[in-house]
Amino acid sequence: MKQYIIIGNSAAGISAIEVIRKKDAESKITVISDEVYISYCRYLISYYLAGQVKENKLFYRTEDFYRENNVELLLNKKVIRVDPKKNRIILEDKNQLNYDILLIATGASPKFPQIPGIKKRNVFGFRTLDDAKKIEKLLRTTETACILGGDLIGLKTAYALKKRNLEVKVIVKSKQVLSQILDFEAAEIVRRRLEKNGLEILLGFDVTEIFGNGDTKAVKLDSGKVIATSLVISAKGVQPNTDLVKDTEIKMDEGILVNEYLQTNIPNIYTAGDVCQSYDITTQGYTVNALWPIAVEQGKISGLNMVGCNLKYEGSVGMNSVEFFGLPIISLGIFKVKKEGDFEELITKDTQKELYRKLIIKENRLVGAVLVGDIRNSDLFLRLIREKTDISPIKDRLLSENFSYADILDLVREEERTYV
Repeated sequence: MKQYIIIGNSAAGISAIEVIRKKDAESKITVISDEVYISYCRYLISYYLAGQVKENKLFYRTEDFYRENNVELLLNKKVIRVDPKKNRIILEDKNQLNYDILLIATGASPKFPQIPGIKKRNVFGFRTLDDAKKIEKLLRTTETACILGGDLIGLKTAYALKKRNLEVKVIVKSKQVLSQILDFEAAEIVRRRLEKNGLEILLGFDVTEIFGNGDTKAVKLDSGKVIATSLVISAKGVQPNTDLVKDTEIKMDEGILVNEYLQTNIPNIYTAGDVCQSYDITTQGYTVNALWPIAVEQGKISGLNMVGCNLKYEGSVGMNSVEFFGLPIISLGIFKVKKEGDFEELITKDTQKELYRKLIIKENRLVGAVLVGDIRNSDLFLRLIREKTDISPIKDRLLSENFSYADILDLVREEERTYV
């Protein structure tokens, strides 16, 4: 009988539990989380903050799930160090636990800019249910919020606060919103929709200081302008939670590096989810794609490999899907062409109708898509990307009105991948 330890209780960890138990009903599974909640859908917390989803609808699994799968769940416990040489982990409270096989699924944390005042009260990241609850408590006494950054988390937070009738200013250092998932033309359509619905987007500015005597009172821009606010959300991206493996033999880069089996360089240690730096199908490099469906898939594969299935992970594709004030947006794979001549772009657009569709092709393989306003066939595009399909027979039809699954039937695999 083995001792499995899973550090992390979100998408990757839950998926690993499910597949381990299908293959190994007897061994002990211990799950450790530094939060006080059972597993919840992190991507729904902006809708909770907006008042559109109740707290009880956030939870991903019930307490019965852990009991039925014979899982020892340790909540509000933080792992501060992994000791691969002794096959043990060390908790913040000094307790130690031994393992035979370990899964690190610790996720990621918000980045905070290193500026004066960043540690004042009412300055938050937006990553956890506790973050959302703390922000929600301020809404009765807060009229203005400043969001630092125009990425997906920043705009989802801005959307939520606007739904709660706050005056919201989004301060973006770059010249566009969503610079990590959209090209400039698509981002402009999104910006106009956001501003049409009452958000103020300040492009090309950065916050250099946060003022206040303990509490937050204002932010200062690099232009010298001062904006009064009592609530600041830092949305400058996230960083993988890798502190617990620093100064160990476990290899890291941006995240924890893995091989094609989601195994680290230490054979009995695996990783999955937002902390995992794995193969990216479109860039053909190793990157962290911090997305819920990717974490689910990686959790399944790492869990199966922890019980000896030796299942290869084909790689991830960066993908984002969101809707702002009725405008749907999907981004898949490569979304900006960096080298002229290496890629081909197919584009249809109608900016007046807020429609934009772009496909990026390299060597007759679809490697990226940006869809705004009209997201039809995004699932087909994702499948073509993942399977590296030669699209030359259908290239001229990809963006046509009647393009459908029938067009790709003879080109793709007969069945989608399944895990048992």
